[in-house]
Amino acid sequence: MFTGIIEELGSVEAIDRHGSGARLLIRCSRVLSDLTVGASIAVNGVCVTAVDVRPDGFSAELAPETLERSNLGDLNVNERVNLERPLTLQTRLSGHLVQGHVDGTGTLEKLRELGGGNWELLVGIPGDLEQFLVYKGSITIDGISLTIASVQNGLLKAAIIPHTYEATNLAGRKPGDRVNIECDVIAKHVARLLEHLSLPGRI
Repeated sequence: MFTGIIEELGSVEAIDRHGSGARLLIRCSRVLSDLTVGASIAVNGVCVTAVDVRPDGFSAELAPETLERSNLGDLNVNERVNLERPLTLQTRLSGHLVQGHVDGTGTLEKLRELGGGNWELLVGIPGDLEQFLVYKGSITIDGISLTIASVQNGLLKAAIIPHTYEATNLAGRKPGDRVNIECDVIAKHVARLLEHLSLPGRI
């Protein structure tokens, strides 16, 4: 589990494709302090397993499902990525509960500067995910825990404070980019329960 609070901006050293999968090499420093082989780490909100840890970075294997469902397959060398280690029982939950299981990708429509270092983020959301999004609810975009300012007609709006803009890869994003989306796990469980209860023979 993660919180959606980005710890470090890493950069892509290489992405080597083999068969239907790929091996991702990331350069970083801060998250390496207690990272071990076999440990989980979130890259742009995708939970991956570190299969090799070096003094200046780590490697992770990307399964076909990961490449299909997320934007990790779109990464280029030197591109910045959001990194977060899993939470511990001693960690303050500053964001929200994040699994690192991406539900799909959206399209960055606009990142509009509001002044004072504040920004407004507009993201096009796939229709099958909109049911899990509510005003003032939580969402994870590229691993960043954000609060939904509005969602209407497939377009999600979120406010970006100066710290978030500076501490994440949002500064390098442009319209048309694919972004990873993870909806609030509580909303997904509630939707599934209501779907089950609506089946014939259920009360």
